[in-house]
Amino acid sequence: MSEMIIQSPDEVIAFLKAQHNLIEDMFDEVLYASDPQAREKPFIRLRQLLAVHETAEEMLVHPRVRREFKAGDAIVDSFLQEEHAAKEHLSRIEGLDITSPQFIDELTNLRQAVLTHAEHEELEEFPKLQKEVEPDDLKRMGTAVRVAEAIAPTRPHAGVESAKLNLAIGPFASMLDRARDLIQKAIG
Repeated sequence: MSEMIIQSPDEVIAFLKAQHNLIEDMFDEVLYASDPQAREKPFIRLRQLLAVHETAEEMLVHPRVRREFKAGDAIVDSFLQEEHAAKEHLSRIEGLDITSPQFIDELTNLRQAVLTHAEHEELEEFPKLQKEVEPDDLKRMGTAVRVAEAIAPTRPHAGVESAKLNLAIGPFASMLDRARDLIQKAIG
């Protein structure tokens, strides 16, 4: 029997938009789980994707927008504020009982904030990159984003929203996060 192979887009904007869609689906999977106990594994996957996705954007996409566009600083500063707030919110949610109504309420609020943030990126940041950056460079950025995600922290770290901080602190945080993930998986 042949296996289905799903290939993600090479170009950075298409790749990040595909992840935005996946993030929305993952929120729904957690929020609409038929059994409250069944929320845990999808929530962990969602948390990990949110963490690595934002880290990669902070390291590669936002700095490019900052450099390339006259209004880049204002656009990126706004996104970094949203990302900081989302990381703080996600950190608070991690401490909640996954079966509680409070978890659902807080995750619903985070979902709305994250989807609004993704929409802002897709309307304000991505079109600028699409218009001004060469297609080959967008493909190289896509490769770089995948590499950044492969080594990024798997948990939210509020206060680490700049490329420099992600490069300085990210590898250490990633090592700790990934070790913590493995230990939690081993002990159940």
